[in-house]
Amino acid sequence: MSLLALDGPAVDGHLYTWITGLAQRAPGWLDGLVTAWSDYGLALFAVLMAAAWWRARAAADPARTATALAAPLVVVIAFLADTGIKSLFREQRPCRTLHAVTLEACPPLGDWSFPSNHAAIAAAAAAALWVTDRRLAAIALPAALLMAFSRVWVGAHYPHDAVIGLVVGAVVAWLLTRTARRATPLVQRLRSSPLRPLVAPR
Repeated sequence: MSLLALDGPAVDGHLYTWITGLAQRAPGWLDGLVTAWSDYGLALFAVLMAAAWWRARAAADPARTATALAAPLVVVIAFLADTGIKSLFREQRPCRTLHAVTLEACPPLGDWSFPSNHAAIAAAAAAALWVTDRRLAAIALPAALLMAFSRVWVGAHYPHDAVIGLVVGAVVAWLLTRTARRATPLVQRLRSSPLRPLVAPR
């Protein structure tokens, strides 16, 4: 039994059914694109984080390199924090509570809804990139918002699940990525070690 109770339909059930209703009436090609993004879009954030590391390494900027190297770990921690919140609230998926017709198959019982892991991961990556590389963050920020919206569109989450997922991911990543700058001296020491290719171009 959960320690806290969250009544999803009472929060924004009507907005959820309105959005999923739009999805049912939308052209097939649009639903296909949104569903594909919802399923596979997180791969883009992995590519952007790898690009941030490559650009920081090439620029020989130890502070940027430190935050770029920390970004994947930061995203994992944000995911774990989000999953911890899920286990505390144990909100049922809206497709089960509201019995809505959705684009995505309804997850099994015990796969909790609040907050959205996809949104948290995307927001964490975007926040880490904002600290590390603003040019790449300009791609990641709208992509994170689109990921959060797509999770509602396909019927996997209530809107509040997606919004809080974004908040959790962004806050955790912002704090941890800024803290990662303290590893700058370690990056500088690695330049004279066998791990030099990890932190410097030559």
